[in-house]
Amino acid sequence: MDGHFSDFLIIGAGMAGLACATELIHAGAEVAVLDKGRGPGGRMAARRVEIGGAVVSFDHGAQYFTARDPAFRETVAAWQAAGVVARWRAAGEDAWVGVPGMNAPIRMMATSEGRPLDVRWGVRAERLMRDGARWLVETGDASFGAAKVLVAVPAEQAKVLLAEVAPALCALAGSVESAPCWAVMAGFAERLPAAADTFRSATAPISWAARNSAKPGRGGDETWVIHASPARSREIVDWPKDEAARALLADFFAATGIPTAVPIHSDAHRWLYAFPEPLAGEGARFDPETGIGIAGDYLHSPRIEGAWLSGRALAGLVLAAG
Repeated sequence: MDGHFSDFLIIGAGMAGLACATELIHAGAEVAVLDKGRGPGGRMAARRVEIGGAVVSFDHGAQYFTARDPAFRETVAAWQAAGVVARWRAAGEDAWVGVPGMNAPIRMMATSEGRPLDVRWGVRAERLMRDGARWLVETGDASFGAAKVLVAVPAEQAKVLLAEVAPALCALAGSVESAPCWAVMAGFAERLPAAADTFRSATAPISWAARNSAKPGRGGDETWVIHASPARSREIVDWPKDEAARALLADFFAATGIPTAVPIHSDAHRWLYAFPEPLAGEGARFDPETGIGIAGDYLHSPRIEGAWLSGRALAGLVLAAG
């Protein structure tokens, strides 16, 4: 038994979980956060690799975000003032990216008033159970206790975690279907003859590609991130990543018309729950009787802003419940 007890235990330190944690901490609550990842990011993850003796960061998840809600726009302005985001007009006039990687805002959110949050990285929540007046979250080699548990992970993962203790929330999360996305990270010895830094298609096997090295604050001579379409990703969802990378690079050159070039670095990552079909009108859900809540972009909109708004909404519901 870890012996750690808090007012709130949040499972998931992505945008939704940390937005929720920030609001609760500002209200004076004691909050602990668990995340199975090795560090901040979630779908805003950045992958650091060495290419030709230089360390390069790839944004292999979310490529950029927009800010439309007034409260989120204020938050983005604060991030800009802190130097952790910048505009990237190659993706649109209202496109923003983290600097020097997409996970920079998440790293900033993992602090509160300059003090690190109690975030346990590399800790996977495996089971949620009741222990008298509190909840216990088992993680394999430790347990964490809390009066209330807030689950901010993809719907498919939330469904599994909530199956034994919150049937209604489990059913809600279970009604969501998410499309996968294979992402390829490629580095080239010479600049590819592509006039634009981005490529989009609603019909090609490649739905998005971006010259990662053209983003503000990035390094690397010529690096690209390539996202397969949902249909193509489903088609090859179980392929080994090396085979997926080769196939999607071929798709990329065919779709863009760029002459085929052999990369000096190539890797791939499979996002199983990349694009959820959101439950419109939910925002977040909290059950005061059980003390369990859920948040995530699947409850609002499948965007970074949607995840932030969902996490903030969950904090509001929790604080209103007292």
